[in-house]
Amino acid sequence: MTRPPLVADQGFVEVADRVWVARHSWFDVNVTVVGGEQGLVVVDTHASEPAMREVLDALRRVTPAEVVGVVNTHAHFDHTLGNAVMREHAPVHAHEAAAAATVEAGERAKRLYAADPDDPHAEEVLASRIVPATETFSSVRVLDLGDRVLELVHPGRGHTSGDVVVRVADADVLLAGDLVEQSAPPSYGPDSYPLDWPGALDFVVGLLTPASVVVPGHGDLVDQPFVQDQRSDVGIVAETVFDLVSRSVPLEDALRHQEWPWPAEHLEHAVRRGYDHVPRTARRLPLV
Repeated sequence: MTRPPLVADQGFVEVADRVWVARHSWFDVNVTVVGGEQGLVVVDTHASEPAMREVLDALRRVTPAEVVGVVNTHAHFDHTLGNAVMREHAPVHAHEAAAAATVEAGERAKRLYAADPDDPHAEEVLASRIVPATETFSSVRVLDLGDRVLELVHPGRGHTSGDVVVRVADADVLLAGDLVEQSAPPSYGPDSYPLDWPGALDFVVGLLTPASVVVPGHGDLVDQPFVQDQRSDVGIVAETVFDLVSRSVPLEDALRHQEWPWPAEHLEHAVRRGYDHVPRTARRLPLV
């Protein structure tokens, strides 16, 4: 089928056989639903309970099938704060590190919105319950929908310590979470792993074919070449951090004196976290 564009706030679009994606203007975040004989699996639950209820209303206009599973691709609140709504329907699956971090991530978001009560979403975020996944795994889990299976895979640390990608092999679709972003540079936050991120994307690229449809955590659909290019860019960030540390460039000078693949204002946490994570054996003066 022709790959359709995702338009924000236009409801679910079928991007492959029984794989529907809804793109939302709030955070430009994607919520994906995969259908099979046994029912539906919802991947990510938006940023509040009211927002997730609206997602469910939109889903009911697409299919009456029952939701039998939910997946969080990582712990951040824009992907998990609708969990309380979905727990009324089905178990929520996540990597064990993501489940462990969900409460802290949600509380951090609530503090930010409490400090900005004029934000139009403040009330709904503050009123939403923080509910971590209860079904956790460390490496791989398979969800059987009867005529198809979903592979939940932890490819390694990157955007967070608990990133998960969801592979729908029969449709050649990969749901990448925030390991891949289309509408903005990859988000390096205070819980990111910039030095590990390239390896995680190497694993993801290995799951793709030239025909794969890739659903990023935010933005429009992408493909294998896009993911390869983003992997190259996160690799440049990691390699540059290693180089800076090996040359004993002070942290406070790192962003100012280097060329980066994205604007420096997006990379403060990438450099700071990278400096923290470089092995002690790499922290030596150059020989020449």
